[in-house]
Amino acid sequence: MGDEVRCRTFPVTLAGPAIHWFNALPQGSVTTFSDISRTFLAQFTTRITKAKHPIHLLGVTERNGEPTRKYLDRFNDECLEIDGLTDSVASLCLTNGLLNEDFRKHLTTKPV
Repeated sequence: MGDEVRCRTFPVTLAGPAIHWFNALPQGSVTTFSDISRTFLAQFTTRITKAKHPIHLLGVTERNGEPTRKYLDRFNDECLEIDGLTDSVASLCLTNGLLNEDFRKHLTTKPV
């Protein structure tokens, strides 16, 4: 597919803020597909949240005076941002971050 065809079909794939951005480009500012793709990526990739690595969860710990329920909610929120998180890694990180020793013992000794 040639540059002209790709440039003409590119806006068809856009919606919402992306199409508004495209329509606001100065006329004649796009001469090649490389121009439009580079400009598009510069505009929108900075807004993409980077997926976190599972090791990030080791830094999510229960704070002094924080209710365990609040810690669990925070931990679960962080888990949603991690691709490929296994149950065993999540469980290990969760218990590692607990200050509540009784609850930690309950989680680690309860048969599955």
